Amino acid sequence: MMLSLSLEGKTLGKYRILEPLGRGGMAQVYKAYHPHLDRYVAIKVLRSDLTEDKEFLARFQREARAVASLRHPNIIQIFDFDVENDWYYMVMELLEGDTLKSYLNVCRASGEHIPLGDVVRILNDVLSGLAYAHAQGIIHRDLKPSNILLTRNGQAVLTDFGIAQIVGGTQYTVAGVLMGTLPYMSPEQGRDGKCDQRSDIYSLGIMLYEMLTGRVPFDAETPLAILLKHLTEPVIPPRQYVSGIPAVFEQVVLKALAKNPDERYQSASEMSDALMAAAQECGIEVPPTTRLPQTISLSPAPTKRVDVFSGAQKSTLQDQSFASGDTEVMLQSLSSVHELRSQSIRGVLTGLTLFVLGNILLLWAGGVFGWETLAHAWPLELLLVGIFFFLFLIESSNVWLLIPAGLTWGNGILLSYFSLTGRWIDWTLLWPLEPLFIASFTIAPFWLRRKPDGGRAFIRWLGGGALLGGGIIFFLVAAAAILKSL
Repeated sequence: MMLSLSLEGKTLGKYRILEPLGRGGMAQVYKAYHPHLDRYVAIKVLRSDLTEDKEFLARFQREARAVASLRHPNIIQIFDFDVENDWYYMVMELLEGDTLKSYLNVCRASGEHIPLGDVVRILNDVLSGLAYAHAQGIIHRDLKPSNILLTRNGQAVLTDFGIAQIVGGTQYTVAGVLMGTLPYMSPEQGRDGKCDQRSDIYSLGIMLYEMLTGRVPFDAETPLAILLKHLTEPVIPPRQYVSGIPAVFEQVVLKALAKNPDERYQSASEMSDALMAAAQECGIEVPPTTRLPQTISLSPAPTKRVDVFSGAQKSTLQDQSFASGDTEVMLQSLSSVHELRSQSIRGVLTGLTLFVLGNILLLWAGGVFGWETLAHAWPLELLLVGIFFFLFLIESSNVWLLIPAGLTWGNGILLSYFSLTGRWIDWTLLWPLEPLFIASFTIAPFWLRRKPDGGRAFIRWLGGGALLGGGIIFFLVAAAAILKSL
């Protein structure tokens, strides 16, 4: 439950709440005014139900003190942290500008991409802030375009360290909650809820991929499917989507997105050096500041000092919901991770059960009708293996399982024909089916990964058909083998 009432018009400490700026998974963000300092600020007010969790509150207080100590031009400044009438809040500076998310949306709408020089400039600013934070022992944990503010003076500023965690410190987490944003979350964070500075590097790799191609590398209908792709699926090289991307930039992306943290850039400085080297190799000029497109309008500076987080004309922004991404909790409970694992385990156990039952049935038929039955029905072993893989495929939605599933299933049927009829001579006519099986089930996963839903609907349709057809064929072949042995 979010805040039960609006704080507009009320006073919180020394700050007068003016208007809401956005809502996130952990907090409501307001624009506020400090009359004595004549300063406008952003105030993040924690959800009231979260403040009842002592572990979470201890973590948040610890991190608020740590983040407030950060002083860097590419990190938003935290001024204060306090509590009043059970409202826990964090006071931050307000900066005029727009988010990287809005910039990306403008590019998508126009069918263009952010110029490579600006890509390097934005990421270098972010990496500079990250390098400083990492040196202080703080990681971000929730890097994404909506948490990168592109200011009026052309700087990229990191916002929302609200779920940052002290490196090497106690693992403070909300009980049962996995925090972060799945399309940008590293495999180790999604799997174990633990991460280090290399997890931030992975998230930046996702953003670099999106800035170059206009899309994130891993997307699907459900959070569980996205998490599974981060854990298991290889990254489609960016140049398969945009052929004009220089190869050296693609290499930077792929290294940042290595599933094994040891294979990524080990520091923000190392990734920054790689980006600058790539730009230099390609002869790309990196501007001193970020050049925002014309469609992102920033109002003229007001006559008196008023810094506004989302621009003075908030209603004209492409992305008014930027603050709603604040500490977004897309995967609401760790039970969802357990559900992902249980689905995969369920697929394996169900497949093994059917495999064992199928073999028991074949052994029973051999014992009752003669062991010659098994001499004709032995290809059913391959069919059972194929059914096992199809069950695992349906439960896990891992398209790569289609390769072993299709090959064993198809060859089980083909060899059953030869075994029952004894017409092995027909192989001279039917052999083209073998390379057809191999080509079809090898190419299919690459095709499915390009579908918007990751091929989940097709997988369920194909898997269901394969299971039904395989079951029917199993009993028909077993019956035929029994009759042939009598």
